Amino acid sequence: MASANKSNGYEDVASVFITNRGRNSSGVGASVVAGWSQTLPGGGTVLDLGCRTGVPISQVLIDRGFKVYGVDASPTIVAAFRARFPGVPVECAAVEDSDFFARTFDGVVAWGLFFLLDAEVQRRLIKKIAGVLQSGGRLLFTAPNESGSFPPDIMTGRPQFSLGYEEYRKALEAEGVSLAGTHRDEGENHYYFAQKM
Repeated sequence: MASANKSNGYEDVASVFITNRGRNSSGVGASVVAGWSQTLPGGGTVLDLGCRTGVPISQVLIDRGFKVYGVDASPTIVAAFRARFPGVPVECAAVEDSDFFARTFDGVVAWGLFFLLDAEVQRRLIKKIAGVLQSGGRLLFTAPNESGSFPPDIMTGRPQFSLGYEEYRKALEAEGVSLAGTHRDEGENHYYFAQKM
């Protein structure tokens, strides 16, 4: 079981999170993830990092026939994920500690996670993700386009940090993953789309 401090503050606000964002299946991010999923092989495997309750990101992928695997460090939020998706494998662990089910994936999504991690953990996570992406596999993650520190996370009050577009691009390319494009949604979330070469 993951320790609460590895949840980047989400275990402390789990009940509030579950009541608010954790139930909105058409929430911010859903349409972008739905579009991204069309670039993946039908029925493929997707790893959802920082999966929270699975709503809306895992829900979108499951509804489209993907085999989803989730990882989240908040025990309370993982319990909510299991209650909603009893047949979907989910691990309660910090992403930096997980072995990602000791398998490879067609896609990896990390929505609302990267910028909650320290810069060095973000770089290590990129390396780990590259290691579990199949050749041609795709990565989608969110983080600010600009580099540096940002105001604290609204839910947890924890600091946020982005490597910025150029550093993400370099870190990905160093692991054989090409940054294919970016997108900003209606909630001002900045998406990075990448593919393992």
